[in-house]
Amino acid sequence: QLNPNYTFDTFVEGECNRLARSAGLAIAVNPGGTPYNPLYIFGDSGLGKTHVAQAVGMEIKQRHPNLQVLYVSMNKFQAQYTSAVLNREVNDFIHFYQMIDVLIIDDIQELSGNKESTQNAFFNIFNHLQLAGKQLILTSDKRPVELKDINDRLLTRFRWGLAAELVQPDYETKVKIIRNKAQRLGTEIPEEGVEFFAANIHATIREIAGALS
Repeated sequence: QLNPNYTFDTFVEGECNRLARSAGLAIAVNPGGTPYNPLYIFGDSGLGKTHVAQAVGMEIKQRHPNLQVLYVSMNKFQAQYTSAVLNREVNDFIHFYQMIDVLIIDDIQELSGNKESTQNAFFNIFNHLQLAGKQLILTSDKRPVELKDINDRLLTRFRWGLAAELVQPDYETKVKIIRNKAQRLGTEIPEEGVEFFAANIHATIREIAGALS
C-alpha cells in the first residue's frame, strides 16, 4: 500500500517538519529499536503527514527488505474488521495484523467513537506488536490528548513514544518546496517567481503544490 512517490528524497525538510523527519530516519535504520515507538505524527491536513509516514515505510523496505511493512488508513482498517466480523474471521484478521513488522496507520483519529469491539481489536494488535518489538507509526490531525471517545488504555499507549507535530512551512521552507515541486514538474521558474509564490501563498504544502501546478 506504499506510494513510491512518497520518499525522503521527495520530502522537503524544514523547521516545520524536522523532528518528524529525523525520528523517521532513525526508525528506518532500526525499526522497533528506538524510543520512538509509536511515532505519532500530527498536524493539520495538507502538511505532509502521510508523506513522511510512507517515506519511513519506503526507507525501511529499502534498508530491510525482509521486513513486512503495511500502510493502511484507519477507515480501511475499520472496513476490514467489519468484514471479518460478518464472515466470522476476526481471529484471522487479528493474526494477519500481528504478523506485520512495521504498521503505519493513517488518520488514527477516525477510531474515535467506534464500537468497543473495533477498539479492542486494534488494542490487541497494537499491544502485541509493541511487546514483540515491532514498529508502529500513527498519523492524526489531533494531538493524542485531544482525541475523544477512544479507550484510555489506547490513548496511554499513543503517548508512550514520540509525538511530532507538523506545522505551516516558513518562508525558507516554502522556497525549497516550490523549487522542488517545479523540478518534479519539469519546469523552470525564475527566482523572482519563486520568491513571489513563497511570499504570497500562506497555505499548506498541498495547496502550494496545487497553486504551482
